[in-house]
Amino acid sequence: MKKIRVLLADDHLVVRMGIASILSFEKDIEVVGETDNGVDAVRLAKELKPDVVLMDLKMPRLGGADATVQIHSADSSIKILILTTFGSSAELKKAMDGGATGALLKNSSQNEIIDAIRMVASGRRVISGEIQHSIEDLGSVPEMSQRQLEILNLVAKGFSNKEIAKILGVSLETVKDHVKKILLRMDVTSRTEAASLAVNMQLVTG
Repeated sequence: MKKIRVLLADDHLVVRMGIASILSFEKDIEVVGETDNGVDAVRLAKELKPDVVLMDLKMPRLGGADATVQIHSADSSIKILILTTFGSSAELKKAMDGGATGALLKNSSQNEIIDAIRMVASGRRVISGEIQHSIEDLGSVPEMSQRQLEILNLVAKGFSNKEIAKILGVSLETVKDHVKKILLRMDVTSRTEAASLAVNMQLVTG
């Protein structure tokens, strides 16, 4: 029997241990690697070539959404199943748009997780109803660079362009240029609108 090779990526050791324990009883599934951060998730995915990556969204060094995009870009044959507590709908949508094959909540039953791994390994898409509704309600997330997200976050916190330039160590003109692009991409006309929409879409912490 060809086993489904799984890579676990979650920054909580207890979660990884629990999932590894659950999967150890399945004759057709094998955990081939574990990591607690997104950077190593990308590296191990390239090295180990797992069939499925079980990916958390909130991880240090590199978030699960960005790790998903990088893994999928490097090898689209690797299936990625997001397992999340629903911390950020925007990050979840980014992961799904970036190549994830499925998404489940962490409070899913053992059987749901096991069945989902088998399904995504076979190429089928799996996504819980609650997650699907959240993504649909979120709407379209505008594409922005990491720098633009940093600036948008500071705008949402009430900092002026001059203050943002000082915080980030860039010129005032650079900040103004980024803010202009942010407004265009978010299809709004003011910083206040951009900040409010960004918080609603969970692009920033507010």
